[in-house]
Amino acid sequence: MADTTRIYIASDFHAAEKAWRKFLNAIKLNVYKADIALVAGDFTGKAIVPIVETDGAYEAELFGVHRRAGSPEELATLERDIADVGYYSAVMSAAEADRLSSDPGARDELLHGLMNALNREIKFDTSPTVSTTTAAEAFALRRGVCQDLTHIFIAAARQLGIPARYVGGHFYRVDGVTAQDAGHAWVEAYVENLGWVGFDPTNGIGTTEAHVRVAIGLDYLGAAPVRGTRFGGSGETLKVAVHVDQARQQTQS
Repeated sequence: MADTTRIYIASDFHAAEKAWRKFLNAIKLNVYKADIALVAGDFTGKAIVPIVETDGAYEAELFGVHRRAGSPEELATLERDIADVGYYSAVMSAAEADRLSSDPGARDELLHGLMNALNREIKFDTSPTVSTTTAAEAFALRRGVCQDLTHIFIAAARQLGIPARYVGGHFYRVDGVTAQDAGHAWVEAYVENLGWVGFDPTNGIGTTEAHVRVAIGLDYLGAAPVRGTRFGGSGETLKVAVHVDQARQQTQS
């Protein structure tokens, strides 16, 4: 009998943390005896739930149910309940909630300010961080690569209640340099009436046709170009070369 490969596929998490944890645990415990685990569909949440702070208490509407938190512990529970269903929470004043809901342009302005601040404050440096460095660690260092600036932007945007996703791909340089050390990363944030808007905090610019998108995910782990597990063997090394150039244009005679 030929060998059988069992594939475990899950899709459309929509940022529901409970579903994501179940998926990871199923892999870790090998519940389905699968040889390969695949994730497909949309990772990003579908809504923002403002948590309005008034006189030391916190109030929100979740699925039409009024929720109130009167202590930090109750607030943490409310935020977790919102995350478990795939929504984003943001603690804000009543005035801030009214402004963001009534003026989508304010959100776009806020995101551009965030991008420019990160580009100004975080020094591009390939030395201190690795692929597993967290956003908090890179922010504390004030140094990192495009992956780190992207993670910091995403963390900040989500803290503000703005859906944001990681984009992995390549960047075409206008200075003629085609040989690059690695791929590139940037952010897409959801702005009402505009849709998903691209921000490149590493270069301090909005995305253009020079940004070649390959994959999107919640973070680098979800959008990694190559990922897998290797068993056995030794002495193996990996060398990567990246060349980004414009394809030849057709000419008509």
